[in-house]
Amino acid sequence: MKNFSKVASIVLLSIVPCWLNAQPWVQNDAMFNPTGIPSLPFSQPRFADLDNDGDLDMIIGNINDKPFYMENVGTAEAPQFAPGEDYFAGVSYLDAEVAVFADLDNDGDLDMITGGYTGLHFFENTGNVSSPEFEEQPGFFTILAGINYPVPDLADVDDDGDLDLVIGLSEDGQVKIYENTGTADAAAFSEANVTEIGDVGLYAYPCFPDLDNDGDVDLFVGRDGFGFRYYQNTGTSTIPEWTYIEGAFAGMGEDTYWNSPDLIDLDNDGTLDLIFGTASGPLVYYVNTGTPELAEWQQNESLFGGVIDVGGASNPYFVDYDGDGDLDMFTGTQMGDIKFFENTGTANSPSWLEQSDGFTSLKHSIYSDVAVGDLNGDGRMDAVVGDLSGNLFHHQNSGFGFNYIESTFAGFSFGGWSSPYLIDIDNDEDLDLVVGNESGQVHFIENQGDSQNAVWVEVPNYFGGIDVGSNAVPSFADLDFDGELDMTVGNISGNVKYFENENGNWVANNLIMAGVSGGQNTSPGFGDLDGDGDADLTLGNYDGTFNYFQNMEIVVGAGEKLPTLSLNATVSPNPFTSVLNLNIPSTAPQIKAIKIYDAGGRLWIDQVIESESKQNSINLNLEQLPAGVYLLKITADKHSETLRIVKQ
Repeated sequence: MKNFSKVASIVLLSIVPCWLNAQPWVQNDAMFNPTGIPSLPFSQPRFADLDNDGDLDMIIGNINDKPFYMENVGTAEAPQFAPGEDYFAGVSYLDAEVAVFADLDNDGDLDMITGGYTGLHFFENTGNVSSPEFEEQPGFFTILAGINYPVPDLADVDDDGDLDLVIGLSEDGQVKIYENTGTADAAAFSEANVTEIGDVGLYAYPCFPDLDNDGDVDLFVGRDGFGFRYYQNTGTSTIPEWTYIEGAFAGMGEDTYWNSPDLIDLDNDGTLDLIFGTASGPLVYYVNTGTPELAEWQQNESLFGGVIDVGGASNPYFVDYDGDGDLDMFTGTQMGDIKFFENTGTANSPSWLEQSDGFTSLKHSIYSDVAVGDLNGDGRMDAVVGDLSGNLFHHQNSGFGFNYIESTFAGFSFGGWSSPYLIDIDNDEDLDLVVGNESGQVHFIENQGDSQNAVWVEVPNYFGGIDVGSNAVPSFADLDFDGELDMTVGNISGNVKYFENENGNWVANNLIMAGVSGGQNTSPGFGDLDGDGDADLTLGNYDGTFNYFQNMEIVVGAGEKLPTLSLNATVSPNPFTSVLNLNIPSTAPQIKAIKIYDAGGRLWIDQVIESESKQNSINLNLEQLPAGVYLLKITADKHSETLRIVKQ
């Protein structure tokens, strides 16, 4: 499996080493998931009032971990969900890909019935109605042993006062209803009392609603293919007959796979609403705006929406692609597509809108990774794509699309899962290429041409034999504020390794990323997403989502100086429109150079001060800069200072 990764544009902060032993990273995944609802692979949402407060809570089953409990912290009419008590601490994910809740032992509280790799399981609630504790009762479903990945639900199908059981099967798509031949207090199920509904396709996900409000239980089934199947009970509450109603949910769930539904009255208006999970993870919510007898569906994208999930193997790369002064995001995916998310917000408050249609030609094989930058000096952003093959693919931006230039990297191959990163690492004003690979190593491909005519030459052992174990994904940012780009590398185990650049020697430092980790095949990417002048960290994960870690090392307003040995320089006006005046006290050392970077780390101004006489005031004509936030770096002998400036 590939370790995806990658990253992004870099913020170059050339500041005196005044740092602490660990970077103050604060995780805030709302950057890419504003609702806070997790996007879990093969999600299976189910609802129950587990804390007995009169509203419905949500339990999300998935294939990677035990069920995830989201407490309804809103109201019955206006639900809002937040992580709640870990009621399932003792439950193995192998036993509980999905969890449903019913009073199976008729003692007045909700028990948990799960389906997973190891079959069906009964967890009795040994707590109470408002503070549940779940204890497994081994052997309860022995008669159904050997059924892998069954998906259960319970309801009194024959109106005899006890709960009957429906299960969907994984390998053949069969749906079966088991009559409870025991009692309400001591349920019993057997193959001798089963009704076979039929085959809906691989992986059937059934639930029991009364969708037509006629007093009996109907059957609703999601499946691994598109859409749903609805079986109306056209019999009675005591003698059901299951009639397939074709087209009842036409157009719903048609662009997602492995749809696992629950039909419940989520907004407490007397009608059943539809919430379903998907293979890629995001939840889909349809509000029933009709009547209890005749549903009308309207999609609601605000309650569970907003999460960015590319389906698998996300690897963020940040760059101001559209030149509007804020960072946009590219990512590869498990299926090989290249995704582009335009920042339609601001430099310090991003909002993401997918605009991937223009990048479909960049796909080669599965497990793609992408780096973006201007490789021929024409002012347009080109792309370098890596993928499962270990090769590199150059796509030149013509202004009307991308042209694949096969010859550019024809002689390069890195053995598998190539992860490219574009950066001017040798500070010669052209972009070089750093590539991670499946074996855990990092390679340096130097541009020995120039910014208009690249000549690519691999430099052996540039990183001194760094090996992170498997699936290396490199990214760069100056995290120790010494003016040199440091390297951060993700790997297959979710680790984030940091290597400090000490005059060209790459020295491991385990403190800087202490407490930072991602999911499988974690892929780091740097970009100043909060507009405070330092490099924040985003991690892509194998499940396709993103984690955001805000860098709290430096937080300043416009014109405030970042930590450094003080030169006490000032700028005015700030914000400015065209000309910026830089004032240097007479006590400060002679200014040698001025550089200006945008929020993405792109160098806009590189001015050497050659005057032998000391200047206390320098007027900078910056009319050519687009509006935005910039970092003004002043170098004076061994001292440097960085100011945050704003162009209106």
